[in-house]
Amino acid sequence: MKFQYFLLLCFTITFQANAQSNSTSATATSPTPADLQVEYVRTEPNAELWLQPGDRLNVRVKAKPGLKVNLWNQHPLHEIPAAQNKGEAGLYVGGYIIQPSDKLSDQHLPIIVDDTTDTQPHTVFFTKTKITILNPAQPLYGLTTTSDAYMNYGLGEDRLGGAKMGFLDSLVRVQINGRVGRDYRIKLSNTLNAYIPVRQVQLEGPSSFTGESLTSSWSVTGEDEKGKYDFVRVAVGQRLPYTSYMDVDPSRIVVDIYGAVSNSNWITLHRTLREVKNVQYQQLTSDVFRVIIDLKHPQAWGYGIGYQGNSLVIKVKRQPEKLKLKHLTIAVDAGHGGTNTGTKGKTGIPEKEITLKIAQHLKKELEKKGANVIMTREADVTVDNSERVRILKQAQPDLLVSVHVNSAGRPEVQGASTYYRHLAFRPLSQALYEEVLKLDLKEFGNIGGFNFALNAPTEFPNALVETAFASNPEDEQKLINPEFQEDMAEQIRKGIERFLKETKKRK
Repeated sequence: MKFQYFLLLCFTITFQANAQSNSTSATATSPTPADLQVEYVRTEPNAELWLQPGDRLNVRVKAKPGLKVNLWNQHPLHEIPAAQNKGEAGLYVGGYIIQPSDKLSDQHLPIIVDDTTDTQPHTVFFTKTKITILNPAQPLYGLTTTSDAYMNYGLGEDRLGGAKMGFLDSLVRVQINGRVGRDYRIKLSNTLNAYIPVRQVQLEGPSSFTGESLTSSWSVTGEDEKGKYDFVRVAVGQRLPYTSYMDVDPSRIVVDIYGAVSNSNWITLHRTLREVKNVQYQQLTSDVFRVIIDLKHPQAWGYGIGYQGNSLVIKVKRQPEKLKLKHLTIAVDAGHGGTNTGTKGKTGIPEKEITLKIAQHLKKELEKKGANVIMTREADVTVDNSERVRILKQAQPDLLVSVHVNSAGRPEVQGASTYYRHLAFRPLSQALYEEVLKLDLKEFGNIGGFNFALNAPTEFPNALVETAFASNPEDEQKLINPEFQEDMAEQIRKGIERFLKETKKRK
């Protein structure tokens, strides 16, 4: 029996690449005995996987109860008691830690099923998806192909997408240490991974050239008196990945560069600086270099990060000299539009119509005060969020307000709310919140860490206003009322002015 098993296992490893991958469930190398009742064999997640030693491989098999089920290397899967699986028997699950000796390359994973008797031979099934085990001795690298490549913390999803860790410039070199379906897992440091879409990375192939570099001298300078920006330039040798965030009390920008090791012997600061108060660095770990930029004003007005050659450049926006609407450029985003209708209530009036009317009134309100206004859309047209962000980053407004209508599964939920992602931009969302509540709306909250595309940019303060709930009959009657739409626009304008006044008072 053992000799037969050995021959079958050798056959499996040699010929598994010939398995029919287009099967709707599971594919066998020999006719499937009817009494095995194999419904599926799959990995969890059920997607193409690239793993490396130390990673956990999870497998599920649905078949007849009472079978013996093993992985290709005789590692057993265990049948879950029916009581633990909603009364359904025949579910086999198991986890296996990939070992350095394991070898699989773009192959369907073989699963060996045995009815525990001698009446049938072992039967080998294959997962529909493929698995590759990477060799850590031959690290795999790739280059980002877009200037707004994004990284996620993990594989979680909701209607807003996965939680974003940050964005990368083009041609940033990342080390790939895994894959799950449409996402590469990339190694940022010895203790931190991230996930990036496969479509945003061009593979380099195995390389002995590491993703590490020495930093050198810094230059910290500003534009002339009438300019809007200060610049912090750090030479790092190659385009390494990075993350960043804004801190408050004290007001500062923090950038972590992964794979950078300090060899900076001086930092030159110029008298042209207007917003940057001081800069310093820390070597947090052997492969994480931190840049700390202290700001002169308590309110951060934004920043952008990108590469010029192999120098990482942090462009720090100065606080506007005069905090009055007539001296500022305000961006107004009318949510949804065109084929993206948004939510709707019992009246059937779509969100896209309501947000456009409020945004158009808001534009008039701001222009009356002398502001220059940028609209992401001025008609019922389709503009996806990535295009809106591109337009805004190119226009570089002083701040952005995005107008939306809310909805909930329960009709009793109602009220106004505002949203921000970056803590430094919370004062704008709070000021807007305080003003729109004066329209006799219920309080739904000022909500932070919001993973929405138009709250992601760091280049300018931004906030989203959910004016009221279309799913609530009382709120909806307000939303479709032209007078309420005008009043909402007026209160949003007052919220912006409140933010400017409070910013001016902060010391």
